[in-house]
Amino acid sequence: MADEHRKYGALTPYLMVKDGAAAIDFYAEAFGAEVIEHFDFEGRLGHATLSLNGGHLLLSDEYPEYFEFTGTQAPTTLGGTTVTVTLTVEDVDAVYDRAIAAGATVVRAPKDEFYGRQGKLRDPYGHVWSLAGPPKGA
Repeated sequence: MADEHRKYGALTPYLMVKDGAAAIDFYAEAFGAEVIEHFDFEGRLGHATLSLNGGHLLLSDEYPEYFEFTGTQAPTTLGGTTVTVTLTVEDVDAVYDRAIAAGATVVRAPKDEFYGRQGKLRDPYGHVWSLAGPPKGA
C-alpha cells in the first residue's frame, strides 16, 4: 500500500468497549492518549482515533445490534479478551502505576525479564495491556 494512502500504521488495534467516552478519558489519563477524531453514533461512541506513544488506537462503543456488521464485542460481553495490547514505553513502572491509579487492575506486576521490563494490567473495559520497556535502571 502506498504510504500516501495509509492513515494509520501497518497494524493498528481497534478496541470495542462499553462506555467509549469514559474509555477515552481512561486512556488519556493512564497512557497519555490524545484524541485525533471522535464521532458519536446513536448516542454512543461510533468511532475514535487516539494517538498513543507514536501509534494509533481505534475505539468504538459496542453495538450488539450491528454485530453482523462489526463482528466484534466488548470483553465485558465476552467475559474476557483473547488479545493483549502491547505498549512499549520508556518507564514501565511509571506508566503502570499511572494506569492502576486511573482504574486498571493488576494482572502481573512489572518485572525485569530476559527481554526487558514488562507488566500486565486489565483496563476497566476488559482489555489486557502489556507494558514493555527497558530493564529497570538501564
